[in-house]
Parts: sequence; C-alpha cells; structure tokens
Amino acid sequence: MLTIGTKAPLFAAESTKGRIDLQTLIGKKKLVLIFYPGDETPICTKQLCAIRDRYSDLEAADAVVIGINPADLTSHQAFSGKFGYDFPLIADEDQAIRKAYKVGKILGFLFQQRIVYVIDKQGTIVYAKKGNPPVTELLQVVNQNP
Repeated sequence: MLTIGTKAPLFAAESTKGRIDLQTLIGKKKLVLIFYPGDETPICTKQLCAIRDRYSDLEAADAVVIGINPADLTSHQAFSGKFGYDFPLIADEDQAIRKAYKVGKILGFLFQQRIVYVIDKQGTIVYAKKGNPPVTELLQVVNQNP
C-alpha cells in the first residue's frame, strides 16, 4: 500500500464514464480512489452504494470518486447501471493501476485488496486505508485538504 505523502501514480484508463486520465484531474479536483475486490459482491456493493448515497456531498467538496478493479468494462457497466453509480468504475484488466498503487491480492490471489486513497489537488496521497472506511471519514479528509 502506498503511504501518505507519496505522489499519486498517474494513469489513464477506460471507465463506465469514458476515458479517465489522472493527469487532467490533478490540479483541478481532489480524488477518492476506491480499489474494491469485485462487482456484485455484498461488501463491495454496500461500500459503493454508501458512496453513491453521499456522492453529491463529495462533489460539493470538489472531489471525484473513481472505483477500480480488474473486471472488464461490460461487468462494470452492468454493476454501475444496476445500482445507479454516478461515478466511474475503471476496468483495470491488466492490473497495472493496482500494481502502481501497491494494492495487494487476497483470498489465494483471486481478488485485489480493498483500499481507499484520497489524493489532494497537488497529486499527493493524503489518506490511505485498507477496508471500508465510512463515507463521513472520507468527507472529513476531503474537506480538510484544499
């Protein structure tokens, strides 16, 4: 896992909302990257639905949320459509983004770990936590970092 104070690795990838290029977002928006193990799994669904339910608060704090896992775009589109996610889900099929962010594998290497990063507008990681932190905690971090 990358540590607080580390510059966020840049990437460009396809998502449910079109191509996402971090280089175009740095300097303009704060970022919340959610690495989650799998589409349509109970904890992942709960985590992303909690984000969905507070997404307008995150947007008001000038943050963009991006979900990332190795599933393909078709899977992400079905998952996103079923639950009404307004934020993009990135298809990291070659797992290059996961590796750049040092997100490990779990369960016999079948799934990636669940890790959330918050990146400030300068491109620095200001929050890094394994698991499923409450959205209120993410909002607090986003609001404390200009």
